[in-house]
Amino acid sequence: MVHIWKFGDDIDTDQIVPGRYAPYMRPNEDVADAAFIEAHPEFNKQAVAGDIIVAGENFGCGSSREYAVLALKRRQIGAIIAKSFARIFYRNAINLGLTLIEAPQVVDRLSDLDFCTLDLEENRLIVRNSILRLPEIPPFAREIINAGGLVAYIQTNGRLPGE
Repeated sequence: MVHIWKFGDDIDTDQIVPGRYAPYMRPNEDVADAAFIEAHPEFNKQAVAGDIIVAGENFGCGSSREYAVLALKRRQIGAIIAKSFARIFYRNAINLGLTLIEAPQVVDRLSDLDFCTLDLEENRLIVRNSILRLPEIPPFAREIINAGGLVAYIQTNGRLPGE
C-alpha cells in the first residue's frame, strides 16, 4: 500500500519544481530533491517510491519544464491521477515514462494521505475497502510507459509506437 498526495487545481510546473531548483541552476543536485519543495514541503520530505499524486484540473500547467516531470519520475511516483492535465506536461510525462491517468470521476472520492493500492493491469484503485475503476491508459501511452519512456521504447523497438 502507498499514500495518496492530494493537490488542487492548476498545479503548475513552478510549484512542482521552482525555477531556482532547475538542474542547470544546481548541476550537482538531483532535481528529485526539489519536488514540491516549497508548494508542499511534507510531500518533499515524506513521499516515497510508489506513492500516488491526485489532483484537480490542469495539473502541470505553466511552462513546459521537462525537469518538473523528471523530478517526479526520479521520486518514483507510481502515477498521477487528475481531473485533467496540461497538454505539454502530459506529453513530457509519457515521454519520460511517468504514468498519468485522467479520471475526473475518481479524484473527488480520494483524500490526502489515504492508503491505496494501484492496479494498472486491471485499471483500478483500491482505497478504504472500495474499488474505484480507472480509465484505460491509451495503448500508445502504455507501450511507452512500460518501456520506461520514449527513448527507451525507440531503442528497444527501433520505431515509434504505431509505426
